[in-house]
Amino acid sequence: MCRFIVGSLMILLALPAVLSAEPLAHTYSIVARDPATGNFGVAVQSHWFQVGPTVPWAEAGVGAVATQSFVKIDYGPEGLALMKAGTPAREALDQLLAKDPQKDVRQVAMVDARGRVGAWTGPSCIRAAGHHTGEGYSVQANLMDKDTVWPAMAAAYESAEGDFADRLLAALDAAQGEGGDIRGRQSAAILIVRAQSTGKPWQDRIVDLRIDDHPDPLAELRRLLQLHRAYESMNLGDEAFAKGEIDKAVELYTRGAELAPDVVELPFWKAVTLFMAGHEDDALPIFRDVFAREDRWQRLVPRLPASGLLPDDPEKIRKILAVAPGGE
Repeated sequence: MCRFIVGSLMILLALPAVLSAEPLAHTYSIVARDPATGNFGVAVQSHWFQVGPTVPWAEAGVGAVATQSFVKIDYGPEGLALMKAGTPAREALDQLLAKDPQKDVRQVAMVDARGRVGAWTGPSCIRAAGHHTGEGYSVQANLMDKDTVWPAMAAAYESAEGDFADRLLAALDAAQGEGGDIRGRQSAAILIVRAQSTGKPWQDRIVDLRIDDHPDPLAELRRLLQLHRAYESMNLGDEAFAKGEIDKAVELYTRGAELAPDVVELPFWKAVTLFMAGHEDDALPIFRDVFAREDRWQRLVPRLPASGLLPDDPEKIRKILAVAPGGE
């Protein structure tokens, strides 16, 4: 008992120095390598403001890291650097822990390009705290309401259907279903990068969404993921249109609009594409619906010919505007 008291006092005396330089992120998270695509991902939820910039780290072709509890951000970039140099995840984590005098308050997990996993829950992380590692993934949590959180996360991830993002979020939902963070909820994030690097990091991030402050961050994260998918479909439609693949472009635009039916802009650009491709009769009903919902798009139409996005033909522009409420 005396040893426990002395040890605890030493930890408490050291904490002010930790807190003065490093953010808190008592939380639950998952790091994983998708066995289907090889992509890497991290998803996290916490009752702490703006968890996204500190906990999740990932690099295409390298791996992923989650650093939490009394966060030492160095574990993210330094862990990735070690794995990029060929150090397995477990060894990379051990090297970083060996030089961290405050390792007892850390919680860190890593997965490398071969799906090897390393995880650590320091003995002084606030309970309930623990982790579970499986094939190509690790789930970890601290300051939880119950110690059933991380086993539930593991089971949910392994049994979840859908794409990689869906399965990562299923783990977070399972954690919340077990009571989650004893303090409640505030922020969340999801980061997914490609299996292989393109050499252009800005193209390697497939999903990068953050909820900094929200009463239900997981619900908001799912809403943003749906919007992300909608706009991703629109971007792919733009690429198809640029290649002259009109049917494919229209299909992608349609899917994007269906994923986010409240976003008026998405069908507007579908209508523009159809009109430019000569499918005027298909485009006009879409323009009509868009103009009825928000008249700002009606005001935008006459500006588009100068940018080559609609025909530079006054008669055709009048034809579009005529379907607006009150149009001729």
